[in-house]
Order: sequence, then structure tokens, then C-alpha cells
Amino acid sequence: MIIDQLTRSIQLKICYFGPAMSGKTTSIRSLFNHFGKKDQLTSIESTVRRTLFFDYGTIDFENQQWHLKIHLYSTTGQDFYIITRPVTLQAIDGIIFVADSQQDVYYRNLTSWNELCNYFDDAIINLPKLIAFNKQDLPDKFSPSVFLENINYFKFKNIAFKNTIALNSEGILDCFEEILSLVFKHLYKSQIVAALQ
Repeated sequence: MIIDQLTRSIQLKICYFGPAMSGKTTSIRSLFNHFGKKDQLTSIESTVRRTLFFDYGTIDFENQQWHLKIHLYSTTGQDFYIITRPVTLQAIDGIIFVADSQQDVYYRNLTSWNELCNYFDDAIINLPKLIAFNKQDLPDKFSPSVFLENINYFKFKNIAFKNTIALNSEGILDCFEEILSLVFKHLYKSQIVAALQ
């Protein structure tokens, strides 16, 4: 987070993370489409439209007192480019973990979650995060409760989960609003936001 008292601006960084083909790029595109900013999202893709490094864009909100600028990224899911993930995750304020809800890729989600936790060590406990169980329109889904139990969900703070269907934007805006809520609650508890009022 960057707070500039002179320009009355706050900048946040939110990152979409998850296994390959879980719907990270589709989710972030759906969000930008919702705000009418489809052309303001940059994607670095391969020739088969797979994310090579990351997707990136900014969404702004402004009131009479403050200008909020939210930088949104999605990491590549391809393991060939794994070295880019920790770089993309630097200095983030919140994470949306996009899980692929199909039963046959269940363990791929667990592997990706464990990788994410390893990047942050104990800091992941308090870092604001939301798990989006994507592809809820498909058959043969695993139960979110099983996944949450396997990752010891209750040991984490500042965490929530929602169901999404990124292809038709279902739940995407809810996830965005929820992660912002978690980020600001976390910042308020740390007295950063309280000091601005």
C-alpha cells in the first residue's frame, strides 16, 4: 500500500493466484469488463492465449477526499514460468486465490495453495485473502468444505471464500468487493487507515 497525503491518494495491489487454467485471466477480464475498462487490461500471452507472465490493469475510485487506485495482477499458472510468480506477488495487499473446482484437478489446487503459502511463510496467516471456487457451472465438482479442511482454513485470519463462474462473471464482483473489505479491515486494525481519518 502506498499512501500519499499530499495528493490524497491510496494505492493498493491485489493479485489473482492459482493453478493453471483455473480461470485467473478470465476472472480479471470479467472484472475489467464490469467497470467498462476492458481495453485497460494488459495481458502478456503465448500464441495459444495462455498467460506468459501476468495480466495487469488499474481500477480507480475517487470521492471528495481520496483517490483510490487499485493495481490488479494475475500470475501465470504455467509452471514453466514459475520464476515470475514471486516477483508478481511482491508488495501485495491482498490475494484472490482462484481454485479450479473440477474434481480431477483437486490436488493441483492444493499444490498451488501450498506454493502460495511457502512464498509468504507466517505472513500468509494475516495477509488478506479470498478463495474463489471457480467453474461452479461444471459437473463433478469437489466440495469447497473438503478443500478448506485440507488447508486448515480456520488457522488463517483475514480470509473468506466465494463460488464463481468467471465465464459469465458470476461472483466476480463479489470477490473483488470482499477482498477490498478484508484489506481495509486489516489496515484499519493496523491503525494505518484510522490515522487517515
